[in-house]
Amino acid sequence: MEQFLFSVIIPSYNRPQQLGACLGSLTQLKYPRDRFEVIVVDDGSDSPLDTVVAPFKDSLNLRLIRQNNAGPAAARNGAAQQASGKYLAFTDDDCRPATNWLQARENCFTAAPDRIVGGRTVNALADNPYSTTSQNIISMGYAHYNAISDQARFFASNNMVVPAERFRELGGFDQSFTTSEDRELCDRWLHQGYQMTYAPEVVIYHAHPMTLQSFWKQHFSYGQGAFRFHQTRAEKGWGNFQIEGNYYLNLLRYPFENGQGKQGLVLTAVLFVSQVANAAGFFWEMIQSKRTS
Repeated sequence: MEQFLFSVIIPSYNRPQQLGACLGSLTQLKYPRDRFEVIVVDDGSDSPLDTVVAPFKDSLNLRLIRQNNAGPAAARNGAAQQASGKYLAFTDDDCRPATNWLQARENCFTAAPDRIVGGRTVNALADNPYSTTSQNIISMGYAHYNAISDQARFFASNNMVVPAERFRELGGFDQSFTTSEDRELCDRWLHQGYQMTYAPEVVIYHAHPMTLQSFWKQHFSYGQGAFRFHQTRAEKGWGNFQIEGNYYLNLLRYPFENGQGKQGLVLTAVLFVSQVANAAGFFWEMIQSKRTS
């Protein structure tokens, strides 16, 4: 099997239009075609993705894998087992990488070949307060946990590259997680003694339109994932994951300090909704866990 430097892995479920836009952006990368492959994992979509993928096979080293619906963690792990790249570049079907995405990543690995490297995500839907707030929460988390770039602690899986061999040795993503699988992987990676680097010059544009209903559902599920994350840490004897006291204050201030002043009050209200949904999901999962234990 031909070995590429990067295997770009994209899980997809019932979002053919977004996937097409993502693949289109990959054809615009300023990076040699013979140095990367693209693996799309159809996670049991209602309509097969063959017709979406087919137009891009002439311009990309592209493979399509289909699995029964099992979630993004299982989709990424399945692709990782078949990937031939030295590094696994994870992104999502609703993301559009910048044209220098892989070149910037290669530059990072020249200096630190054995680390996870996470990049910066830019919200592509600035007029949508739910999409904006979701990205603000991630961006604030990055500012908090990745303030020292070579001592980073968390990356979202939509813009993360890992050394393939170490990823497989570690067991990949924990497939028992339906959300927060990226958070759990980063935590396990660090506990293994490995390191992570934040590279803000590695950019993707995230276009995830949201309504109040889908926003609530997303953050409720994040709360469920957060409970599972803390439960898993406790089971391993790793102690509590401490969140510094100024985190939530900085989160509230974030819209006003990052050029979103006109929307600030609206975004603060939406942020409040996200935290209520997150807490509800957390406690719902806690109750369910006690019922089954």
